[in-house]
Amino acid sequence: MSREETEEWARHWTESMARTAKAEIESETDPELPAANFTNCVGANGESADDGRFTLRYSVRAKLAKSQHAEGIRAIRDTLKQKGFEIQGYRSDPSKDPANLVDASHPEDRHSVSAEDLNEELIVLIVNTPCLLPPGAKQQQF
Repeated sequence: MSREETEEWARHWTESMARTAKAEIESETDPELPAANFTNCVGANGESADDGRFTLRYSVRAKLAKSQHAEGIRAIRDTLKQKGFEIQGYRSDPSKDPANLVDASHPEDRHSVSAEDLNEELIVLIVNTPCLLPPGAKQQQF
């Protein structure tokens, strides 16, 4: 996928997670960090290709009352399980910070998603892609 297609795909995922949690995306930009953060891929031995490979970390904030955080994040977890994701971590414990969270990855597509409490009225929704090669790019060999 191109960077633009990947960003649109990630936006779709965060919108879907927000609907599942019954949350409303606040904005697609976080003053601390852009919604779409593209980085170059780094190989297992620290090598970096010049062929346009990239990863994407896409994050948004969504409005959800604190009283609904546990239920919303549990709904995201359950939906991810139904879609074939492996749950890497899940918590619903008011004595912890964040109290509610889920981390999951897709075993075939290798992308991961996360959702967690941010504050009294917000949750954060995150999508991370594996290393992707843009269309038409010739893969550099090492």
